Amino acid sequence: MGLDKVHLCCYIRNMSNSQTDSELKEIEKAARMFKALSNPHRLRIYRALASCGGDAVISEPQDEFQNCQREFAEELGLAPSTVSHHFKELRHAGLIHMKREGKNVVVWVDEKIARVMLAFFSS
Repeated sequence: MGLDKVHLCCYIRNMSNSQTDSELKEIEKAARMFKALSNPHRLRIYRALASCGGDAVISEPQDEFQNCQREFAEELGLAPSTVSHHFKELRHAGLIHMKREGKNVVVWVDEKIARVMLAFFSS
């Protein structure tokens, strides 16, 4: 027995009314994170950073960090400025953190965020 359009629309409307504000905020946050990772280049960058060890820190002098961006650019076949844009998008989505400490730039993947993304599908 299939659902006609009226019943399906009503069912979807009832589902959306059952969610709390905190559930909606959690879903919106997850959507931003997964949207950022929907780009294959950003996904590869994120995986490479995550493989460095959860919330381990990559700390390099600014010149070496730019070289790191150049290495990502060469591997992905992109301009370094494009890789920089991908870092920014990952940071805005809350997937990575970047912090300047003197001549160093520190980049890390928050282990808590990675666990939140995994838990999203099990809830």
